[in-house]
Parts: sequence; C-alpha cells; structure tokens
Amino acid sequence: MAVGKEIRGKIKSVENTRKITKAMEMVAASKMRKAQERMRNARPYSDKIRNITANLSQANPEYQSPYMRSDAKSGVAGFVVVTTDKGLCGGLNTNVLRAVTNKMKDVQTAGKQVQAVAIGSKGFGFLNRIGAKVVSQAIGLGDAPQIDKLIGPVKVMLDAFVAGEVDSVYLCYTKFINTMKQEPVVEQLLPLAADKLSQSEAEKSAYGWDYLYEPEAGVVIEELLTRYIEALVYQAVAENMASEQSARMVAMKAATDNAGTLIGELKLIYNKTRQAAITKELSEIVSGAAAISG
Repeated sequence: MAVGKEIRGKIKSVENTRKITKAMEMVAASKMRKAQERMRNARPYSDKIRNITANLSQANPEYQSPYMRSDAKSGVAGFVVVTTDKGLCGGLNTNVLRAVTNKMKDVQTAGKQVQAVAIGSKGFGFLNRIGAKVVSQAIGLGDAPQIDKLIGPVKVMLDAFVAGEVDSVYLCYTKFINTMKQEPVVEQLLPLAADKLSQSEAEKSAYGWDYLYEPEAGVVIEELLTRYIEALVYQAVAENMASEQSARMVAMKAATDNAGTLIGELKLIYNKTRQAAITKELSEIVSGAAAISG
C-alpha cells in the first residue's frame, strides 16, 4: 500500500507542524501579556511629560519651539516606520506597510521627496526594496525594547526637522486595540499640532504650578519636548510589539486549528484508501476461490 504509506507520512508531518504551531501560540500568549503590561506602563510617562510641557508652553507663550514650526519648504517628508523583526504574525506588517505606501504616494504626488527611519527589520527590508531613502534604522530590538536604542535613529530625523531639511515627520505603526484587533496608524509626529499639548480643565488645575527655570525656560521646554517626542516613538514601538504578539498568537492558533482539520481529512482519505484496498483483496480472493471450485 504505497499510497497509504504516503498518506501516513503526510499525517505525521502535519502532526509535527501542529506541535510547533501550538508551542508558538503558547509562547506568543505569554509574551503578549508582558508586552501589554509594558505598553500600559509607558502611557503615564508620556502623559506626565505632555502635561508639564503644555503648562510650561502656556506660561511662556512668547517662546515658539522648532518642533512646532510649520513654515519649512524643503520639499522632503520624513517617515518613522515601525514594524516587527520577525514574521509569522499574520497580516500585521502587510497592513501597516500598505498604509505607509499609500501615504508616501500622496506625499510624492504633492511633489515632495521621501526619507525614512526604519524600526524593525521587516520595514527596513521593505523600504530598501521600494527604493526609499533610509537615513537610519534600529533592528533587533528584542522582546523588551530599550529607549536608548531608539533615541539615536530617531534623533537623526528630529535634527533634520529642526534644521529645516524636512517639512514634516509621520509616525507609522500598528495600534493595539485588543487581542483580536490591531489597526495600522499613520499620524503626524512633527510639527507638533497645538491639540497635542492641549489640556483639560482637570489637568490644568493639577499642573497649574509656578516655575523657577534653571536654565532658561526655552531650554527646559525644548528638552521636555524632545523627551515627549521620544516617548511618543517608544509608545508606538510598545503598541506595535503588543500587536505583534497578539497577531502571532491568533495566527498560530489558526494554523493549529487548520492542521487539526487537515489531519482529520487525511485520516479519512487514508481509511477510505485502506478500505478500498481491503475490498479489492477480498474480491480477488472470492474470485480466485470461485474459479478453483468452478
């Protein structure tokens, strides 16, 4: 039964694959919880910086930060593209890179050039394939990203914006909604919009302090805005990693379920083939007995 042996080999192969995908699903579930906790822990830091900076800016309306300048005419748009380092996470990277491509087309249609910072090897490879100018990259961040590994590559784009070499900077990542849903996001990072530093009445009362500046107010506000922008990038990376583990867990669960369905189908085919072979042998035996007795 050469056919039956071949089917048994396929069943064994799919069973081995199912064990791997099941193990990957469990690992992704464990990492997902840690990534979600890291993402939630990063939010209070960026909120605190935003409120302090907003209060300082309102106390010093005469100071205008370069990060809020919108009069540059360099004809270049910058993109900070956040993707994963590894695959096997469904359409996560495909969706965000499709959104990046559409935004780049819109920018280029407007007559601007494009340059990018790649965070994650998948985005880095994609940007190289489409011929985009990559000014810096951060890859191999691991499961727990460190902000000091992000500051260097991102600062290249921040310095270019302050110097007037870039008109605007867009932050592209996958936003974590819940375990089953993640959304690709392309939002303007620079220039900082006024509503980014807006405060509610409760926040105004909570942060309505008087300050003594050392050094002067402009330097303090500038440093705080830099930290705020870095915190936004870190938050995007944390959101993307939580989305990655969630998407990988869902993808591996679907693969495990599909492997189980395929095993069931292969076993059914194997049993039918085996039954057909047995029936054929019985028919031959009966025919032979009838010929001898006749």
